[in-house]
Amino acid sequence: MSWYLEVLKKYAVFNGRARRKELWMFVLFNILFSIVVQVFDLMLGSFFLTVLYMLVLFIPTLAVQIRRLHDIGRSGWWILIPLLPIIGSLILLYFFVKDGGEDANCYGESPKLVNA
Repeated sequence: MSWYLEVLKKYAVFNGRARRKELWMFVLFNILFSIVVQVFDLMLGSFFLTVLYMLVLFIPTLAVQIRRLHDIGRSGWWILIPLLPIIGSLILLYFFVKDGGEDANCYGESPKLVNA
């Protein structure tokens, strides 16, 4: 849960680096909370809460994905690669699971060393 809250604390921080664990734990909790919100929406017979939840988390999701790309030494503009049908999403998935390493890059120190 702390990984989820850490991403929310960095709501619109697009600089720096994010570890794989930070991204994937955020994705996991985001999926779980989305399911809960959708269940409430079904009980209310609306879709308002789901849309609101998605809008609120759009910027932090984008920010953590860009910081993850920075961790592997890629520009944040690579976030647009899924605009290429099928292959683009696979390339982005590969980038998200790729190890960032422990060396500093132009985006900062490795979060592995900072959080150790």
